[in-house]
Amino acid sequence: MTQQFVLYEVEAGIARVTLNRPEVLNSFNRKMGAELRVALDAAGEDRNVRAVLLTGAGRAFCAGQDLAEATPKQGEDLDLGEIVRLTYNPVIRALRGLEKPVVCAVNGVAAGAGANLALACDVVLASSEASFIQSFAKVGLIPDSGGTFFLPRLVGLPRATAMMMLGEKVSAARALEMGMIYRVCEPAQLGEAALETARTLAALPTRALGLTKRGLNESLGNNLEDQLELEEELQGLAGDTADFREGVAAFLEKRKPLFKGE
Repeated sequence: MTQQFVLYEVEAGIARVTLNRPEVLNSFNRKMGAELRVALDAAGEDRNVRAVLLTGAGRAFCAGQDLAEATPKQGEDLDLGEIVRLTYNPVIRALRGLEKPVVCAVNGVAAGAGANLALACDVVLASSEASFIQSFAKVGLIPDSGGTFFLPRLVGLPRATAMMMLGEKVSAARALEMGMIYRVCEPAQLGEAALETARTLAALPTRALGLTKRGLNESLGNNLEDQLELEEELQGLAGDTADFREGVAAFLEKRKPLFKGE
C-alpha cells in the first residue's frame, strides 16, 4: 500500500499504522483522513492482521485539524460540518467497527481531533511526556471525532465538561488517573510496550475479541435487558469458532492454546 501521509505495514499479524505529517505535528488534512480510513479498511479485510497499532511519526501523536485547510479565505464560505462528515466521522466509525483490537501509542501531544482519535481506540498507552488537550473551544469550535460521546463515558460528565470548555492540557499521568488511558510508559519504552501489547492481542482469539468489541459498542446505548440478549447472541457466535474449540482442548490437555483467529 503506497500512501503519503499514513504509513502502513503488516508484520507478524500486526498492522502498524503511522500518522506521517511530522512537520505539522501530524495534524489532519483531508488526504490524511482518507488515507487513514483506507489503512483501517485494509487491516479489517486482511485475515492475516489480528491487531492494529496506531501511532504518530516524530514528536507528536496528532495535533488535530490542520487549520491551514480549515480557515475560510476572504469571501469564501467554509462548511466545517462537511469536513467532519467526510474526514473524521468515517475514521471513527472505521475504528469502532473494526472487529480487531486497536492499540494506540500516544507518543506526544494529542490535541483536538487527535485526542479523540486516541480515545476511540481499544487500548491506549501514552508516553509520560504526552498530553491530551480538548482544544476546540480555543478556536470557537465544539469537540468532534466522537469526543462528546467517549470522553464523558471515560471520565464522567463534570470532568469532560470542564476539559472541553476550559481546554486545559491533561498530562499522561493525569489521564491515567482519570481512566482515559490504559498505561503510561517512559518515552524510550513506549514503542516496545505498545508493540508487545499488540503482539499479546494478536495471539489471542481474534473473533472473540472482535465480538467483545461489538458488545462494548452496543452497551453504550443498550439497557440491561437488551445487553443480556446481545451477550446471548454473541456468545453463540463465539462458541461456534475454531478458537473456542482450541481453547477448550488446550485447557483439558493442560497446554497453552494456539489460537488462529478463526
